[in-house]
Amino acid sequence: MLMNTAIESSILEERGGWSPSSINRIEDTGLQQGFLQDLALKIMYFRGQLTGSEVAEHMHLPFQTVVSYVMEFLKREQMCEVRGSGGLGAGAYQYAITSKGVARAREQLERTAYVGPAPVPWEVYVEAIQGQGGNRLQVTPSIMKQALSHLVMSDSVFGKIGPAVNSGKSIFLYGPPGNGKTTIAESVGRLVLQNDMWIPHAVEVDGQIIKVFDEINHEMVPEPENRNAGGAGRKDGRWVRIKRPVITVGGELTLDGLELVYDPINKYYEAPFQMKANGGMFLIDDFGRQQIRPRDLLNRWIVPMEKNIDFLALHTGRKIEVPFEVLIVFSTNLPPRDLVDEAFLRRIRHKIEVVSPTFDQYREIFEKVCKAYQIPYDNQAVVYLLQEYYIKQGRKVRANHPRDIVEQVVDIAAYLGVEPRLSKEMVDQAAQSYFVDLS
Repeated sequence: MLMNTAIESSILEERGGWSPSSINRIEDTGLQQGFLQDLALKIMYFRGQLTGSEVAEHMHLPFQTVVSYVMEFLKREQMCEVRGSGGLGAGAYQYAITSKGVARAREQLERTAYVGPAPVPWEVYVEAIQGQGGNRLQVTPSIMKQALSHLVMSDSVFGKIGPAVNSGKSIFLYGPPGNGKTTIAESVGRLVLQNDMWIPHAVEVDGQIIKVFDEINHEMVPEPENRNAGGAGRKDGRWVRIKRPVITVGGELTLDGLELVYDPINKYYEAPFQMKANGGMFLIDDFGRQQIRPRDLLNRWIVPMEKNIDFLALHTGRKIEVPFEVLIVFSTNLPPRDLVDEAFLRRIRHKIEVVSPTFDQYREIFEKVCKAYQIPYDNQAVVYLLQEYYIKQGRKVRANHPRDIVEQVVDIAAYLGVEPRLSKEMVDQAAQSYFVDLS
């Protein structure tokens, strides 16, 4: 439903980043006036009597420069009527839908029951993501040390993470469980994705609506200006300023979750995970434990990872090109050779093995954990733990063990009503409750 006239860009470069432009006329929305009229009618149909300003707030468009003309047309066509005023100005008029308007609204609801912020045209969404997608922080060794200061890892692993992050391409983290692969990925995500970005509430393509903003996966950043103001010159309220997303999926991921999800009842789409992650990070945790074969999942990613373009299909049969400006991270504790062959691994740019800590690193982690839990660190107790429960029993150390054992000590101390400390008795009880002999 694009205007026949040329669509003006709704984003501009500002202070080194992209930002929505002002909406000063209906043409600036990139939508046909008829589309906006139908959306206003559906809002009144569901919400009942509303002021003009309230209709504008539901549409996330300015009243004076856009919605006032929409309401005036609907009133002239006897699809709504004014039933009083709650204050001064046309924005305070109380509008109620008429029987003619109800018939029109029901007709439009057969096409789509979407009732929410007005969407942005697809072309503008693509331009916005392409303009913002690669605008991530470029890291240096000093920045990485700051971001990962809470972790203990070998220099070889540390030296591989920075170049992988700066590439903006795919990363494959593998190694034994419990050594911090997910923590590394999330820490890096929080670091390099510090700068905010803009995404729309929804987009429109070929008359179809795709919801993009997701309150679960997206974190809004408050705007200082009054985005509900109805005057000219304010930014386009159809866009949401968010922290760059870090979206994590695990064993629940299916191939269907990577496609547009069509709601046959309400007749609009929900954007898939990778589209919601645009401009940020998409972490596939526990790779290889999904309900789909790893080969099928990687087949799905071949073109997006190489071309930075994804293809999604509408139920009408049309395929649309979607920007794939995503730092995609695979994390697995399964041997890579058991997941995919060499040809598939070649397509993943950076492969980083996160190895188990040495005994010295284990003690360093233990000391950091004790400090976090405000428990006096006792090196002799940790040496005893390593000797009795690792060396003698042939057990591998894992980076998560110190945290888990300290939490066991805290639980035991709370039960006994004493201060938690690394005594031999508490270490024994904690270790015996925590470790399981799998032989």
